[in-house]
Amino acid sequence: MDLHVSLEGRGDLTARIYRQLLDAILDGRLRAGERLPPSRELAKRLDVARNTVAVAYERLVAEGFLTARVGDGTYVSDEARVTAQTRRAPEGTDVRPRPVWSTLRGDLAKRGATYNFNVGVPDIRLFPLETWRRLTARNIRLATIGSGQYGEPAGNRGLRAAIARYAGVARSVRAGTDDVLVTQGAQQAIDLVGRVLVEPGDLVAVEEPGYPPARQAFQTLGARVVGVPVDVEGLDVAAIPRGARLVYTTPSHQFPTGVPMSLARRTALLSWARENGALIIEDDYDSEFRYSTRPLEPLQSLDRDGRVIYVGTFSKTLLPLLRTGYLIAPASLQSALHHAKRIADRHGETFTQAAMADFLDEGLLARHVRKATRVYAERHEIVLATLHRDFASWLDVIPSAAGLHVCTRLRPGAAVDIAAVIEHAASADVAVESLANYCGEHPAHAGLVIGYGGVPTERIEPGLRLIQKAFEACASP
Repeated sequence: MDLHVSLEGRGDLTARIYRQLLDAILDGRLRAGERLPPSRELAKRLDVARNTVAVAYERLVAEGFLTARVGDGTYVSDEARVTAQTRRAPEGTDVRPRPVWSTLRGDLAKRGATYNFNVGVPDIRLFPLETWRRLTARNIRLATIGSGQYGEPAGNRGLRAAIARYAGVARSVRAGTDDVLVTQGAQQAIDLVGRVLVEPGDLVAVEEPGYPPARQAFQTLGARVVGVPVDVEGLDVAAIPRGARLVYTTPSHQFPTGVPMSLARRTALLSWARENGALIIEDDYDSEFRYSTRPLEPLQSLDRDGRVIYVGTFSKTLLPLLRTGYLIAPASLQSALHHAKRIADRHGETFTQAAMADFLDEGLLARHVRKATRVYAERHEIVLATLHRDFASWLDVIPSAAGLHVCTRLRPGAAVDIAAVIEHAASADVAVESLANYCGEHPAHAGLVIGYGGVPTERIEPGLRLIQKAFEACASP
C-alpha cells in the first residue's frame, strides 16, 4: 500500500521522515515483515533528494527497526513487533453523542461456548455452503459491470420478484415485485421504517418482553417507547397506550416468549390501528420452522386498510452473515422507504442478492427449510422434555411450536437468582440467556431463554445437565 509521509513541521527533512516511519512501526501501522517502498520511489513521491530518505532508512536499520535485504528491499524487522502498540483516535473529551446512545446495551450473549444455547443462532452446519458458492460464482461470472452505475436501492429485481412469490406461497403475504424492498436484514428494515414514520417525541409501542434492537432503534430516533404486556394470546391490544403512532409486534412467534397471537387479537389489533390512524410493523422473523399446528394468517394478509408493514429475514433461516432481509409496505410508503434505503447505504450487495434470487427460484430454500425443520424439531422436543423432567421445581415452560428457542419463566416461590445461575453455567462453558435481557420495563421478568439452533443435538442434554447443576448450586434452602 502507499505509505503516507508528511513533511510538515520543524526539523530537517531526514529527521521528519525518520520520526514518521518510526511512529508507524511503533503503533502497528507498519507491521513486522512489511516491505517499505524503495528509497528512490519514496524520494520522488516526496520531492526530496534520494539521500534524504536513504539516511532515514539507514538510521532505522541501525536501530533494529528495519532490515535491508540486498537486491530485495527494505522490510520492517521481525523484532519490531514487540514494541508495536495499538493506534487510537483522539479522545475528543468535549465531544459527546446524544444522551440516548449512552443508555443502550450491546450484545450480552456469550459467544463460542461449548454448549451454546444463545438465542437466534441457526446451525451453520446445515447451511448448503457448496450450493451457495456455486450460485455466487455463477452470478459473478454472468455479471455485467456496464457503466459502473450503482444498483437499485430497492434491491435486485429478480430477488424482489422471488421474495414476492415466496412470501405469497409460504406465508400468504399479498405483494408483487414492486412492493418488496430488500434490506440488510430485519434490523435495517425496522430502522428504515422508523426513519420514514417516527418524529421525535412520537409514541411507539413495543412488546414487553420483546426484541431489544427494535426498541433501541425507535429510541435513537427520539421516540417515546412504551412496552405493552404479552400474555397467552400475544400482544394485549387493550393495553396499547393512547396516542401510539406505531406498534412493533412479532405475532407469528412472539419474541422471546414464543406464543402466537390469537386470531381474535390480530383482528383487534388491525381494528385498533384503523381507528387510531396508526401503523403496525409485523416482524415475521422465523416462522418457517414450525413443528405443530397450522400457522395463523399474517396480519398483512388480513389487513385491508394498508396499516401493516411486513418484515422478513433470511438470517434465521439460512445464515446471519448473509445480511439479507426485506420489507413489504403499503404503496403510500414505498417511495419514502426507497429514498431512506438510498440514503442509508445506497444499495445492498448485488452478487449476494442475485445468488439469493436463484436460491429461491430453484426451490433450494424450500428444500433447506424442510431439512432444517426436521433437525430443529428433534432439538425442540429434547429441550422441552428435559425442561419438564429436570427443571420443574424452578421453571415454567411457555408453550411454543415454532422457531429456534424455548422461553421459560421462574416459578413463583422458586428461591434462585437467575443471574447467578447464568454466571455459574458460564464457568462450565455453557452460554444461556436471561429473559430479563429482553425486558425494557421494570421489574423485569425472571427466567431463561434457551436457544437450540446453534447447539449440536448431541450436546443439548449434557449442556442442560450443567444448567441444572447451576440451579442446584445457586438455589437457596
